[in-house]
Amino acid sequence: MTEWLPTLQTETPEDAYELAIKLARVAVKKTQSDAEAREALRADYANDADALIAVSHVVAVNFATIAAANSYWRKS
Repeated sequence: MTEWLPTLQTETPEDAYELAIKLARVAVKKTQSDAEAREALRADYANDADALIAVSHVVAVNFATIAAANSYWRKS
């Protein structure tokens, strides 16, 4: 098994945001492992404001978790 998430530590908040997005994408991929099904559903949620807001919420929660793991990038 490949270790795809070795740490939540990031150098910058921007890196953390990218990691938060990756976490959300991996969650979807693991939840719906059929790539064709994911692709078929994409058009539905791409035009659904509620779905897009929900995605933003998931990313925000992931970002908050990563920020806490990085002590909010406090200088040592």
